[in-house]
Amino acid sequence: MRQIKNPFANQPGYGCFGCSPQNEQGLRMSFAEEGEEVVCAWAPEQRFAGYGGILHGGIQATLHDEIASWLVFVKLSTAGFTERLEIDYRSPVRIDAGPLVLRSRLDRLEGNKAYIKTSLFDGKGKLGSESLAVYFTLPQHIARKRMAFPEEGAF
Repeated sequence: MRQIKNPFANQPGYGCFGCSPQNEQGLRMSFAEEGEEVVCAWAPEQRFAGYGGILHGGIQATLHDEIASWLVFVKLSTAGFTERLEIDYRSPVRIDAGPLVLRSRLDRLEGNKAYIKTSLFDGKGKLGSESLAVYFTLPQHIARKRMAFPEEGAF
């Protein structure tokens, strides 16, 4: 498993809710590469709970969306935009059950659209939710010009 560097972390004004290490209100996700997958271990905090100590569904959606975007960065070497995110909530994800594990992998490419499957497992390894994210990917030169996408090897 290879840790993925966050090349955006020191950019002025960078405060991504999902992955900025400096955003104290955010999720502060970090990622690793394992074969064809992008993986994230994330420890939920009580402030992200919904009713009854269950991880809020909107936070789960954000976790799925964020790891899918990092798959686009690392595996497709570009950036893009979320076009669609479909989530299936399989079982309650308790905040107090320990660190979660998210996994993301490319399902298929159709032109500029990347279909990405993601899974979220609770602290006991049980599937809590899964998603299909559809990302509209940009040609790399446009991602560099308009979205400050970094040079090769930055991740």
